[in-house]
Amino acid sequence: MDTAALIDDVTDDKQTELSRLGSSKTLYADTRGEMDEATVFAAAAAREAAASETFAAWADDEPDDTAAALFADAAEAAENRLVSLDADPADWTPAMHDTLDDIDGTVARLGGLLAWTLVDKKIKEQLTGFFTGQADPQTASTFRSAGSDVVDLREETSDLLDTVCEGEDDWERARDAAIAVVEAAYDEFFETLENLGVNPKPIC
Repeated sequence: MDTAALIDDVTDDKQTELSRLGSSKTLYADTRGEMDEATVFAAAAAREAAASETFAAWADDEPDDTAAALFADAAEAAENRLVSLDADPADWTPAMHDTLDDIDGTVARLGGLLAWTLVDKKIKEQLTGFFTGQADPQTASTFRSAGSDVVDLREETSDLLDTVCEGEDDWERARDAAIAVVEAAYDEFFETLENLGVNPKPIC
């Protein structure tokens, strides 16, 4: 296996979950139904704060120098995005970060980071669309650029996974971590919407 095959495997296995996480209902869940600009900013800030904290902690105890540098760069990028939002984070930590925080080992963490980029890119697409709809092209452009940065991080993570994975056991560890992260994000999305009285499934 290689990273391209891993991404295909995860996206095929979790196609429904990732598709729903890429809907506007994700922002509705993140804001607990309060879709005003201030609450959307606070929810976005909460995601960046959690990312910065998680990846900084990984960087601090990562024995592989290249992986540690990648995690540190991911943490710094999230912190920079948080600062640029100029918003107080909502009092909420995304459930996928509880899962990410429990992942140990270079290979598994890289798999988790890969999944984080799959989920986070979809959220940034929704943020871009939201602010486009609010006739705020500058903020929409900011989130569009942030999404591009996440794609760049995915590519760097992919390259490093291809380097550090030495056999099928490593690829299985990376896959298990990636699947767990997507499932955690989706389970929170689904349960939050149900609690808000909203059908998480698309209505055709």
